[in-house]
Amino acid sequence: MKSSAKCSRPRLAALMIVTSLLSACATVSSERITGVCPPVVEYNAGFQTRTAEEVQALPEGSAIVKMLSDYAVMREQARGCGM
Repeated sequence: MKSSAKCSRPRLAALMIVTSLLSACATVSSERITGVCPPVVEYNAGFQTRTAEEVQALPEGSAIVKMLSDYAVMREQARGCGM
């Protein structure tokens, strides 16, 4: 019987990316310039949990996982934009 540990690694990595992406735990100065940087939408814990479960249910090699990874990068860039 073969181990499926290697097969679940990409999905686990995607889940970690999504969790990090949705955590939105950065603090922001009250003197931030508005209109220059896009806002970063905050998600509550229940929504983050639901999203993580949906990502786990995606088929192996799903294009959505790649898109979520790109979105995580854009969220981090938006957070650092106004600092």
